[in-house]
Order: sequence, then structure tokens, then C-alpha cells
Amino acid sequence: MFNVKTVEIEWGGKTLKLETGRVARQADGAVLATYGETVVLCAVTAAKSVKDGQDFFPLTVHYQEKFSAAGRIPGGFFKRERGATEKETLVSRLIDRPVRPLFPEGFYNEINVIAQVLSFDGESEPDIVAMIAASAALTISGVPFMGPIGAARIGYKDGEYQLNPSLDEVKTGELDLVVAATDTAVMMVESEAKELSEEVMLGAVMFAHAESRKVIDAIIKLAEKAAKDPWEVNLGEGNAELKKKLKDLIGKDIAAAYKLTDKSARSNALNAARDKAKAYFAEQGLDAQTVMAGIKLTKKLEAEIVRTAILKEGKRIDGRTTTQIRPIEAMVGFLPRTHGSALFTRGETQSICTTTLGTKDAEQMIDGLTGLSYESFMLHYNFPPYSVGEVGRFGAPGRREVGHGKLAWRALHPVLPAKEDFPYTIRVLSDITESNGSSSMATVCGGSLSMMDAGVPLKRPVSGIAMGLILEGDDFTVLSDILGDEDHLGDMDFKVAGTSEGITTMQMDIKVAGITKEIFEAALAQAKEGRAHILGEMSKALGETRTELSAHAPRIETIQIDKSKIREVIGTGGKVIREIVAETGAKVDIDDEGIIKISSSDVNQIEAAKKWILGIVEEAEVGKIYNGKVVNLVDFGAFVNFMGGKDGLVHVSEIRNERVEKVSDVLSEGQEVKVKVLEIDPRGKVRLSMRVVDQETGEELEDTRPAREPREPRGDRGDRGDRGPRRDGGGRGDRGPRRDGGGRGGDRGDRGPRRERSGGDDDGPAPEFAPAFLKRDDD
Repeated sequence: MFNVKTVEIEWGGKTLKLETGRVARQADGAVLATYGETVVLCAVTAAKSVKDGQDFFPLTVHYQEKFSAAGRIPGGFFKRERGATEKETLVSRLIDRPVRPLFPEGFYNEINVIAQVLSFDGESEPDIVAMIAASAALTISGVPFMGPIGAARIGYKDGEYQLNPSLDEVKTGELDLVVAATDTAVMMVESEAKELSEEVMLGAVMFAHAESRKVIDAIIKLAEKAAKDPWEVNLGEGNAELKKKLKDLIGKDIAAAYKLTDKSARSNALNAARDKAKAYFAEQGLDAQTVMAGIKLTKKLEAEIVRTAILKEGKRIDGRTTTQIRPIEAMVGFLPRTHGSALFTRGETQSICTTTLGTKDAEQMIDGLTGLSYESFMLHYNFPPYSVGEVGRFGAPGRREVGHGKLAWRALHPVLPAKEDFPYTIRVLSDITESNGSSSMATVCGGSLSMMDAGVPLKRPVSGIAMGLILEGDDFTVLSDILGDEDHLGDMDFKVAGTSEGITTMQMDIKVAGITKEIFEAALAQAKEGRAHILGEMSKALGETRTELSAHAPRIETIQIDKSKIREVIGTGGKVIREIVAETGAKVDIDDEGIIKISSSDVNQIEAAKKWILGIVEEAEVGKIYNGKVVNLVDFGAFVNFMGGKDGLVHVSEIRNERVEKVSDVLSEGQEVKVKVLEIDPRGKVRLSMRVVDQETGEELEDTRPAREPREPRGDRGDRGDRGPRRDGGGRGDRGPRRDGGGRGGDRGDRGPRRERSGGDDDGPAPEFAPAFLKRDDD
């Protein structure tokens, strides 16, 4: 029934298995990729014809993580997978970026690539498996895909590269790098690094490329067993005559337009040339398909003119040299009420970046295959249509905005302070207000400045730059700080960000069949020079992190208490901690390790909550004087709260030196008093005194009351003195029967006065904590 074909290789310490023919057989290509116990199904379907008016390649990639893959049920009300999460969007882009350039120009059939995680072993990210499955499915589908590609994740620790490191190894390592490549060249790079050198980063890319070739060989073997017949496609060649007419008609206009350094003026001139070409098409009565081909040829003509000028003459669109950076202007404190802000402008690209500091409860909760996790650093990137002078959709972020925001996040994340040193939740917001290339790198620079303005103690400032490439045969030119048009018309978009000490992120997308090691080295070296220049310009605005937080930012103070005291701070049902929050106005968070974070924009509120908590966990000291509050009055004294959650008893005899007939005559609930700790018994009960403390100044007074004679110690309970032995198992002797049912409170009969059971001094006082009805009249 099933015509199953499989290929297996040992790769990175695990078995990689590619299988087709068992699942999703109606798709044009479907591959079940298994690595360890992680399984990803990727199915490819392609439209057999081109839609009328289609003038671009409609490739759509969807990546989805099934919660069942990790044995989990989705959270929320609906309990099912819904719209794409941020991670799913990023992995979809990760698959799309290296495969898109490998389709021939002019191929406009719609293609769907759907990758679904069916099983997840919790050891390694499934994105690499999904990329491999997508490459294999495209290769065997028959569509004109000039692959296959391989992919690999590389870590770096203790001077050694790691192939497909585990999740834990990525967290503790210095590098998280993903590479996709064909057999001959690298196609895509995505990374986050802890300030690594250019040599280490280049070595990681080359190591990944070598390992990717093993995967490519496996995919080719699978294709030899199961690939479908390749499609016959008509790519619309043979328009040489039309191209020549266009060049004669508008070639000079395009060349003149690209000599204009102002983006708006250049755009207007180019639009005029394009309108001239469209008018020519209308005069000639060309059919819709030919007109579409003519529009494409117009864009090709623009590319040729720009690329030739750069390669042959070294002249760029805005007149700069290939290594020159556009003018930079940076300022901080741009917005008065934000916690930190910066305005970063580079040429015609501009970003307003703000930093907001929050407490732990502002962390982002992420529900994924690995379970619930919390992220304390967020970076959000917005690209409104007015930034490029256009009318368009404005609202929720698209895939591009999510991707650019994550790139900037990777650039800044490695330089953040440890959570123990700076316990804030941080959100950086980048609003692009002008764009002409490198807006994501403007976000990196502006984000770094805004965090420094907010007082976030970054290890070092971070700058970023976008590099471009013009490649014709063996001739190439690397461009620093590319414009939007140089990005569109060039062959590479290579973004590098880092500090003065090394690279923190590197992203590369290639539009041709890959670049060589030589080009890669040249681009990295040129990018290093550019980053250094930008850091110098940023330092003119703010050289180092501010030492004080904004007056509008919350303050957070962290204290550590013994784990055994957590229950006392929280109280029954959270009563104590809620009272602290309500009374002081500060926010209090406590974790299972006894780490307490107290936050408020008012320092006095923090101090009040801190004092309260320390009072709860502090151990009372005998002889020490404390401020307290009367919380309860009883006949024999008053209970005073004197250490947050601790109460002690001030016996009626310790309120004043003179006799107090009624406690309520001299004290009231809620009254502030000063008390001295006299004694703490083995059960933790505390005996307090007010009479030896000056209630005005809090100073200790001399005790003028005569000292009491010490009580004789209790003897052996078996020694009953001269009472004589009990008769018949406890007979009552000559004491006579009890009256009134034997109640002790009734007539005492002929028993005579009660003696102290301890055999002590009959004139001594009753025990301090004795209830009122047990106290003697003379007490």
C-alpha cells in the first residue's frame, strides 16, 4: 500500500532519518524528518498555473508547533493551536529566506510549504529539522527548486564548536548560530553571540557549511529514490528586443534619476520614467502578459545601471564611497516622561527608541513546547507606512516587523546585566519614522542609547550596520551602510551588530547562489570598521549609562530572607503580604528561594515595606528597645506588635511603675508605644515592658522597682512533702467531699488557703501569662 523510501545518516551524535511515501501522499512533496525523537512533517504543494496579473513569486511558508508533540494541552479558552506565535513566525522566515532565492526568476506559480512539529524530545530546537524537511520536500516535489539546502545549528563553548547543541548547551554557551547553505555556498545566517571575534564567527559559519553538506548528500539520495519528474516551465525568456527598446526609451532617464542623492526626488524621477514606459506599452497595444514582462524589464534595467556604476566607477546612488557611512545624529532624553529615550538618525533612516522599566509581573509569559517560560527583555519594532512616504496598512505587526525586532533583540540581549544585578523587566520600543535602508540596525543603535538613558547598566554600547554586495562573475564590491535601493538591487543584505569587544549578532540573506569565504571575510572586516565609527558617533550623545534611574521609573530593591521565614512574610492566605502592600503602597514579590523584590516609584514606600518585612523575619533580642503598636487589650495586660509580624505581652505590672487598676484606662488599641524585650521563653513567646522605657524619647529608664526574690525551682513531682501518701489510688484523705458538684470555683470548704503547687513563696506573684481568674487578689 505504501511505497516508503527512507534515508538515514548519523549526524551530530543522533540519527537523522528522512522518509517519504507514507504520510501526506497527495501533496506534491512530503517528507517526515526525524532527529532523535523530534519529528517534523513538511508538505509542499504548488499551483499548476500562474494567476492572471501575477508579477511576483508567491511562496508562503508556515511553521507550526503542535502542543501534543510535547505531551501538552494548549492553554487559554479555546485549548487548540491558533494563530502563529512569534517563534513560529520567526522559524517560518528562517525556512523562507534560504529557499526563495533558489527558484528561477520569472517563476510565479504559488507554492505552499507547511512544516508541522509532531514530536518534540525537549533536547534540541526543532527548527533545524523543519528546515531540512522543507528542503527535502521541495527537492522531491518536481518544482523548479535549485536546491537542496542543508542547515545546522552551531554552538561555541571553551574554544570548541558544537553541532546542534542542546537547549541547555545553547543557554550556557557563547554562540547560537543557524546556517543554511547549498553544496557550494552559504545562503543564510542567523545568530546571537556573546561578543565573539570575526574569526570565531567566520569559523562557525564554515563549520556549519561543512556539516550541512552531509545533510545535502542525504537529501540527494532520497531524491534519487523518490523524486517526481521535474516541471517544464516557461519563464518568459526572449524579451531582448523589448529590453533594447526600453533602454533606448528611458535608460538615460533612469541613469539621471540615480544621480539624485535625495530619496524623494529620486523616487519621483524614477516614477516619471516608469510612467513613460507604461505609456509606450499602451501605445503599442501590448497584451497584459507582455506589459508585465516590460515592467519587470524596467526594474532589471534600473539594476544594471546602478550595479554597473558601483562596480566600474565606484559610484553609489547617494555619491558615497563603498566604505563611507551616512551622516549620523543621535540624541538622548528625547521624550520627557519616558524612562529612557533616544532619537537616532543615519542619513534618511530614523528611529525613535524608548525604554520602559517594569517589575517582575510585567514579564512576558510564553507558552510553548518546553512549557511556560517568562521573558524579562522585550524589543518591539514598528514600521508605519509614513516612514517611506506611502499610504498603507497600519496596525498589528507583520512578519517583517517581528523578524526585524528579533534581530535587534539578539543584538542587545548579550550585553544586558544579570537579573540579580538589575531585577527589572525591560521593554524597548522602536518606531521607525524614516526609512532608507538599515532600519533594524538603527533600532539597535537607538535601543542601546535609550537603555543607557534609562539607567540600564549595559556591559558596553552596541552599534549595528547593514552591508551590501554587488557580484558579477568574479568581480564584487562590498558596500557599507546600504540604502534601500542598494538592498533591492544588490545581491546581499548582511547585518552585523556588536560592541567594541566583539559581535553580538550577525544576519545574512543572499539573493544569488551564495557567497564565498573571501567575500565573507571582506564583508566582516569592512563591517568592523563601520561599527567602530558608529560607536564613536553614539558616544557623542551619551558615553556611558546613567547612574540614576528616571524619576518616573519604578525602583526595585531586593532582599534575601531565610526560606523558613517565607510563610511568615506571606501570612495565612496571603494576609500579611497584602497588608504590607496596602499599607505601604509598594509592590512586593517573593519567590521560593526567599528572594523578595520590593518596587515603587516612591523610595519612602520601598523603605517602609522593607522595614516591615525585616521586622517580620528579624529575631527579637532580649534587652533591646522597639517601637510597637497595641493590637489587643486583655485584663492582665496588652499585646503589642513590635516587629512587623511579632507580638509580645506587656503584663499589667509592666505598663507603669505604679499600680494599674484597668489596662484600658492607660492604653488603647492602635496606640504607638515603646517597649523593651524582657524575656523570650523556649516556645518563642515574648515578655515586654513599657515602664522601663521613656515613652517620649525611647531611652531606657532605670528600674526603680525592688527586685523580686527568685522563685524556688520546682522539685520532683514525686516528692509531695508532708501531705502523706494518697490512699486507694488517689483518695482525698481528710479533705472531705467537694461541694456543688466539685466545682473548683465554689465554696472551698475546710481546705483552707490554697498553697503554691511549686512549694514556692506564697506571697509571690502569679505567673506573668496566667489568665485573670487564676491570679491572686494581691497580684
